[in-house]
Amino acid sequence: MKAEYSRYLLEFKRPSGTSRGVLHEKETFILEISENGKKGIGECAIFRGLSFDDRPDYEEKLQWLCENIQQDTDFLRENLKEFPSIWFGYEQAVLNLKYGKNLYFPSEFTEGKTPIIINGLIWMGDINYMEEQIQDKLENGFHCIKLKIGVDWKSEHEILHKLRQKFSKETLELRVDANGGFTKEEAKIVLQQLADLDIHSIEQPIKSGNWNDMAELCANTPTPIALDEELIGITDFNEKKKLLEAINPQYIILKPALVGGFSGSDEWIYLAENHNIGWWITSALESNIGLNAIAQYTFTKKSPMPQGLGTGALFVNNFESHLELKNELLWFKI
Repeated sequence: MKAEYSRYLLEFKRPSGTSRGVLHEKETFILEISENGKKGIGECAIFRGLSFDDRPDYEEKLQWLCENIQQDTDFLRENLKEFPSIWFGYEQAVLNLKYGKNLYFPSEFTEGKTPIIINGLIWMGDINYMEEQIQDKLENGFHCIKLKIGVDWKSEHEILHKLRQKFSKETLELRVDANGGFTKEEAKIVLQQLADLDIHSIEQPIKSGNWNDMAELCANTPTPIALDEELIGITDFNEKKKLLEAINPQYIILKPALVGGFSGSDEWIYLAENHNIGWWITSALESNIGLNAIAQYTFTKKSPMPQGLGTGALFVNNFESHLELKNELLWFKI
């Protein structure tokens, strides 16, 4: 068995606004494993500025994996536990080597029989740009929309208010993602304002790492709270359990590239379900390689909720896509 990696720079069609600034490009790494004339491909989807493994020795560790690719899985996982995006790419490449073609998790989804329902994501920007995106999602039949908030709450609140005036919660599910944009005191006010608008949930209202404050908010919130960034960097199973018991959120959001791949996500899902905590899966600006694998994995987990999967349409130089969006339904192209 041999392995090699290459760096790839994805370029956005339009600069995309997030709470971490405006993104123009997204760095990623492609891992290829070959054995007996067969090849498996995976994406080590590091997210600079957000990933736990955004470190100077990242490529050094990728090279280490290539040199040690014949070692057993447990040994590799132990040595890559601080590099969740590399482990994510390794898991993909091994699965693809096993199943071939564009497959990672064969299912009714990869047979083109059953789709995944996804939410429509609205990027940050001025009111006109956000409203333009919302109109596009509504015209394309989305029943669940997620808006990034926390930059200009007054304007964002106005948009949500207008939407709710037009569409009831039965017609349109609204989710918001604050990316830690509020203080605890601000969050208390925002949570009530969101409840008044029948908002489904808010992701990460305050910065991660403040377990006590987050626990206090979750215990008393009128709007369900979902943890997102809070999960990043927690690799030990018992530590994951400790976090969920300490904060007891209503939901957790799983980004496989950031939480230790599919095995890391499986641990979070197991713990969440044992604590009656809801969950869904989202992508994190992966290329079509990682996105394809995440979509296939997501289908096998059988969550009835709309999932937060991208469509690969943000980049001008993406790889070939094996996914196709029809209204709010994500299909696998066969």
